[in-house]
Amino acid sequence: MPNYDSGPVKNHSVVSHDQWLDARVALLEREKEFSRRRDEIARLRRELPWERIETQYDFDGPNGRETLSDLFAGCRQLVVYHFMFAPGAKEGCPHCSFWAESFDSLAAHLGHRDTAFVAISRAPLASLEAFKQRMGWRFKWVSSDESDFNYDLGVSFRPEARKNGTAVYNYRAGETGADREGASVFYKDEDGTIYHTYSTYARGIDLLNTTYNFLDLTPKGRDESHLSDSQAWVRHKDRYK
Repeated sequence: MPNYDSGPVKNHSVVSHDQWLDARVALLEREKEFSRRRDEIARLRRELPWERIETQYDFDGPNGRETLSDLFAGCRQLVVYHFMFAPGAKEGCPHCSFWAESFDSLAAHLGHRDTAFVAISRAPLASLEAFKQRMGWRFKWVSSDESDFNYDLGVSFRPEARKNGTAVYNYRAGETGADREGASVFYKDEDGTIYHTYSTYARGIDLLNTTYNFLDLTPKGRDESHLSDSQAWVRHKDRYK
């Protein structure tokens, strides 16, 4: 169940409306500066160089075997969420599931901005479909099964790389699990050429979590600082009491 052990917010200042308004307006200036800096980061992200995808990747999806090109579904842009669900696992990662709760709302709006969305995992399609049904999700989810896709995109790691410390996650080599979370973006040109334009991992996917963005507005925030593992409170939604 959710962990509320940190208790209520204590010893917080309480002021008049005018004093509150002064403090709020002062923070608004900081928020505006943050928005401007975020816009600048987004502009720099769009200006990153691209790399051509030379490998033929195939996936097992609800429409049968599909190529990376097929996943664009008629759009020029494709956003992939790398969902941690390894072959042999009984269920998807609870933390990726936490992120996935908002994915169903994406398709209609992204589609009108020339963008498709898909989640990709290494687990067999039957496992993905069963878990998807359990969670009540509708977004597209395909299996990369035995292909190199997850490894090439830096979210899955072969045993030898993990053993000798050469596995690279979030652009750094070191210890990691067999699979990690992330998001990647691709662009398809008129001639069908596909380019990898961006990938982000770990805290880089924070902005994709709707619940965290709401919690960041509240007095207690994410309320995780007292936990040894910041997301120790997260469960699959059907396991909260």
